[in-house]
Amino acid sequence: MSTTTTDVLIVGAGPAGLALACALETYGLRATLVERRADIANTSRAAVIHARTLEVLERVGATSALLAAGIKVPVFHVRDRDRSLLEVQFQSLETRYPFTLMCPQDVTERVLRDCLSALGGSIKQPKEVASIVPTSAGVHVTLNSPGGREEIVASWVVGCDGAHSLVRTQAGIPFDGRSYDETFVLADVRLDWPLPRDEVDLFLSPAGLMVVAPLPNDRFRIVATTDAAPDEPDGPFVQSILDQRGPTRSRARIVDVIWTSRFHLAHRVTSAPLSGRILLCGDAAHVHSPAGGQGMNTGIQDAIALAEPLSRAIRTEDETGLAAWSDRRHEIAKQVVAMTDRMTRAATARSFPARVTRNALLLLAGNLPGVTKAFARRLAELDY
Repeated sequence: MSTTTTDVLIVGAGPAGLALACALETYGLRATLVERRADIANTSRAAVIHARTLEVLERVGATSALLAAGIKVPVFHVRDRDRSLLEVQFQSLETRYPFTLMCPQDVTERVLRDCLSALGGSIKQPKEVASIVPTSAGVHVTLNSPGGREEIVASWVVGCDGAHSLVRTQAGIPFDGRSYDETFVLADVRLDWPLPRDEVDLFLSPAGLMVVAPLPNDRFRIVATTDAAPDEPDGPFVQSILDQRGPTRSRARIVDVIWTSRFHLAHRVTSAPLSGRILLCGDAAHVHSPAGGQGMNTGIQDAIALAEPLSRAIRTEDETGLAAWSDRRHEIAKQVVAMTDRMTRAATARSFPARVTRNALLLLAGNLPGVTKAFARRLAELDY
């Protein structure tokens, strides 16, 4: 079994892992980035990029390509069928990017891979973590690959390997929280849509929430909660959700189904994203409801924020910046999880009194510019 050494081993070449590898390159450090998948993901999955993420990705040269690939959406609208409850405008935010950018995750990953290649980095795949053993000399990581087993001795290991993180599990880092009872349905479709294409719409319903958002290439993303869903949601099933929760004055009609999926989610946060010489970014450190499109954004920001203190720790052995990073990102993760959980619970309120109270509060908030602007800042992650 061959053995190599590296300053930083990044496990997982999703958005967070790619962003970290790119950012470390800008500090003159080349990380070893491994990915268990042999192929490149070609489904859209996360599709929202917020203002703060666009700001931090300027450092690695990804922002202009993302802007060219995505759709700028300046409005987030909360509705109860045809009734407008709350309209959140991003245009007045103090940022170079006063909008939400709708861009499928496979495109975002392609842009980040191109940036990594331009910076001189690469991805080693398929390689999957088999074991992680911290020692006084570093972290010993055993990888499985088609060519057999290999060992890497890393000064630092960063788990960017998702909600079911092997790095987190092997390191024994607690991941506390609970699962949602509902099933989440995701669909990318072509759609006859009666509402404006320059807004993301969140529909509230006793049956569950539904989000409809525009995507490039004349597509729409639909995300909805449901008590039960088939293993492979089809067009008629998604259409039934639209009919039950969407606008009634002029109904939406699915023209073509591009891709669908169903999944179960939890809201969980690690006890800390730093344990010894092991760090966690993205879904490996925090998972939550997709309400507000916060997940991928928070993970990318975890990664970009980590690059400087990690570079300093490697060059000078000063690890105080890593402790500060851990404390700050842990606090942000807790705030994001709490916000998305509140949004999900409010959106799925079932009792009549709860729905009436919720709608009245949203209507009141919509008449208070300071409240809507604060909510826009929080969604855009500019407060972080």
